[in-house]
Amino acid sequence: MEQLLILLIFLPLVGAVVTAFTGNAAKHVALGSAILSLGLTLITVCNFTPDASTQFAVNYPWIQDLGINFHAGIDGISMITVLLTNVLVPIIILSAYQHNYNKANAFFALILFMQFGLLLVFTALDAFLFYIGWEAALIPIYFICAIWGGKDRIKVNMKFFVYTIAGSLFMLMGIIYLYLQNPAHNFELQAFYNLELDSAQQGWIFWAFFIAFAIKMPIFPFHTWQPDTYTEAPAPGTMLLSGIMLKMGIYGVIRWLLPIAPEGVQQWGHLAIILSIIGVVYASIIAFTQKDAKRLVAYSSIAHVGLISAGIFALNTQGMQGAMVQMLSHGINVVGLFFVLDIIASRMKTNKIAELGGIAKKAPQLAIAFLIIVLGTVALPGTNGFIGEFLLLIGIYQYQVWAGVFAGLSIIFGAVYMFRMYQNIMLGKTNDLTIGFTDIKGSEKVVLYVICALIIALGVYPKPILHLSEASVQQLIEQVTQKLTSVN
Repeated sequence: MEQLLILLIFLPLVGAVVTAFTGNAAKHVALGSAILSLGLTLITVCNFTPDASTQFAVNYPWIQDLGINFHAGIDGISMITVLLTNVLVPIIILSAYQHNYNKANAFFALILFMQFGLLLVFTALDAFLFYIGWEAALIPIYFICAIWGGKDRIKVNMKFFVYTIAGSLFMLMGIIYLYLQNPAHNFELQAFYNLELDSAQQGWIFWAFFIAFAIKMPIFPFHTWQPDTYTEAPAPGTMLLSGIMLKMGIYGVIRWLLPIAPEGVQQWGHLAIILSIIGVVYASIIAFTQKDAKRLVAYSSIAHVGLISAGIFALNTQGMQGAMVQMLSHGINVVGLFFVLDIIASRMKTNKIAELGGIAKKAPQLAIAFLIIVLGTVALPGTNGFIGEFLLLIGIYQYQVWAGVFAGLSIIFGAVYMFRMYQNIMLGKTNDLTIGFTDIKGSEKVVLYVICALIIALGVYPKPILHLSEASVQQLIEQVTQKLTSVN
C-alpha cells in the first residue's frame, strides 16, 4: 500500500508534465489525469481503516544532513482533505471546458501542479515537506491569476502574493525554531508534537503559524486580499482558491498548530474565536451590500470560513467534526456557486445583479441546479451544509453561549443574502440582456449534476464522512487536552 500513496501524490505531477507538452488535447489529458487521481483516491478510501492511526505511510531519507525525510501518510483528517482535493479538481477542469484559454496546455498543467502541492500539504508528516507543498500550491495559482485573470489582475495578484508570502515567512520561522529546539534535529511532525516548549515559546509559535494559516483561510482581518482576487481570477482559479486552497489554512491549524502549541492556543485561542466571529458578522453584512454576485459569494465564503475557524478553536469534538465536514461541504458548494456565475458571465458578460433577472424562464435546468447549490450553502436540512454547520454551532455554543449566538447569525444572514441574490438573478421578468439566455448543455450539465448529487447525497447520508474522521479528531482533542492538563 506504500506505493498507492506515492502514486496518489505524484500522479498529478506526472499529469502536469504530460499536459504541458500536449497541444490541443491538453484539457482532455488533464481531465484524464484528474479522473485517475480520483480513482486512486476511491481505492484509498476503500482500503482505509477509519481508526486514529496513520496509514499508507512512506518514509524515505531525502536530505539526510538536515534531517529531512519524504515522510507522508494519511489519517482520518488527511483523508477528508485528500478526498476534497481529488473530487474537486476533475470538476474544476471540466468546468473550464467551455472556455478557450490561450496557452491551454500551461493553464491545465498549472492546475495539476497545484493539485500535487495540495496533496503534499495534506499528507506531509515532515515539516519541510509540508512547507514545500505549501509553496508548490501557491506558485501555480499565482500564474493562473496573473496570466488568465481580469483587467486588474496584476495589481490584485501582487496584493495576494505579498499577503501569502508574508504568511509563509512567518510559518517558516516557526518551523526553523521548532527544528532548532528538536534534539533529534529533524523536521518530523511527531518530534515537534513531543517538544516540551514553555508557555512563552508556545505563544510565539502560535502567532507564527496562526498568521500564516489565517491569511490562507482567510479570517478577519487577514481577508482583504480575498474578494479582489476571487473577482479578478479566472473562474477555475477562483474555484481552486475557494474550494480547496483555503482549506490548507484550516488543515494547518488542525494538524500543526493545535497539537504543537496547545498552551499558545489556550492563551490566544479566545482571540482567534473573536476574530473568526467578527469575520462571520462583518463579511455577512458586507455581502448584503454587494452589487456583483461574484463578490457577494466571496464575502459569503469569508463568513463560512470564520464559522469553521471558530469551531476549531472551540477545542471540542463537535466543533472539530463540524469543521471537517464543513470543509468538504463548503468546497463543493462554493465551486458550484462560482461555476453558475461563470456560466452567466460567459453568456451575459456580467455578474452585476441589477442587470440580470428572469433567467429561470429561459434556463430552467440551470435555475434548479443553482437553487440546490444555494440551499446547500444556506445549510437547509437534507443538504450537505446542514450537518457541518449544526455541529459547528453546537461546538461553539459549548465553548461560550454568546459566541454561539453571534456565530448563528451567519445562517440567518446567509439565507437572506443568498435567496435575495437568487431571486434577483433567476426570478422575475427577463430583460433585454437575459431574453436570449440559453440553458446549460454538455460539460456544464455534467458538472452541475455531479455537484447537485454530492450536495444531496452528503446531506441525506453524511455518516461515511463523519466516520472517516471521527477517531482521528477524537485522538487529536484528547492529545491536546492531556497536554494542557499535564501543564495545569
